[in-house]
Amino acid sequence: MISTRGRYALRMMVDLAEHGDEGFVALKDIARRQDISKKYLEQIVPILNRAALLQTTRGAGGGYRLTKTPKDYTVGEILRATEGSMAPVACLESGVNACPRCSECATLFVWAGLQKIEEEYLDSITLQDILDKQAETDNYSI
Repeated sequence: MISTRGRYALRMMVDLAEHGDEGFVALKDIARRQDISKKYLEQIVPILNRAALLQTTRGAGGGYRLTKTPKDYTVGEILRATEGSMAPVACLESGVNACPRCSECATLFVWAGLQKIEEEYLDSITLQDILDKQAETDNYSI
């Protein structure tokens, strides 16, 4: 399950992508538009910074912006940065399966397959795809 931190980080990144032509965007503006506590976003920013997903500047006109174009960010990379492992079971969380039963586990392939599908799906969607889908929905009229 994706935590609030992961969901809010994705919303923040979409907001930055949407307002990227405005230069650096103030956190208070993102918080207001996304209806997320500024304090909560302040906890997410360092995680995204460490993952080199954001660029930060201080002072007047300071704020945040994306380090790449929206088409170069995947939902998967943003969620992995904020969530850590996306493994559906603990035994798949690290590269080496330390479970003493892994060689005889009848269900391990099920969880490994689920993880593969989830990662492929999340890595196939970019911030640009989200912006495009949002514009398509906003422009839809009956």
